[in-house]
Amino acid sequence: MSRSTNLIIAGVGGQGIVLASKLVAYAAINQGMAVRTSETLGMAQRGGSVVSHVRVSETAIASPLVPLGAADVLLGFEPGEAVRCLPYLRSGGCVVVNTHPVAPVSAALAQKEYNGKEMIAHLGQCGAQLMVIDGNAICAEVGSPKVLNVALLGAVAAAGVLCFTVQQLEAAIRASVRKAFVDMNIQALHCGARAVGSNAG
Repeated sequence: MSRSTNLIIAGVGGQGIVLASKLVAYAAINQGMAVRTSETLGMAQRGGSVVSHVRVSETAIASPLVPLGAADVLLGFEPGEAVRCLPYLRSGGCVVVNTHPVAPVSAALAQKEYNGKEMIAHLGQCGAQLMVIDGNAICAEVGSPKVLNVALLGAVAAAGVLCFTVQQLEAAIRASVRKAFVDMNIQALHCGARAVGSNAG
């Protein structure tokens, strides 16, 4: 039976979701695997919903879109967006979610409190394997808010739910990220990987 992974990455504009999907694709291609990706971008570059479909397989892939109920992994850069994409997750799939919420425009306009805790609680009741990662703490440790995407990729890879390892993602970073930012991103990758053991939900 061939190895394959269907991954959904969900968050909001400005969180580096498109780059995250490209790094996954690069790592998979380096292992000789077939990859198809597709992004759905929100109305705004920052603050709008962004969903990336990434399909990896040892055999040919017909469509770049993950069918509903077929995602092996749901990577939520934002709790509410992870909940929004739950219909894509297969039964018994894995959810890795960042704790830090980004309030939607509707909540801000209505002056409603949104802290993401209810969303994470809902994710914990959906029957999936749930890993909750404090991405903001990792960003603070590394010294940049721009490494959230790589930190969460490190967590997913360390969880063993992708078709490749943390080390193979590191190789993808070295090959595709600008040299000035390589060390910072690799630090974030390994911080995310270490967080799996301490912050899994």
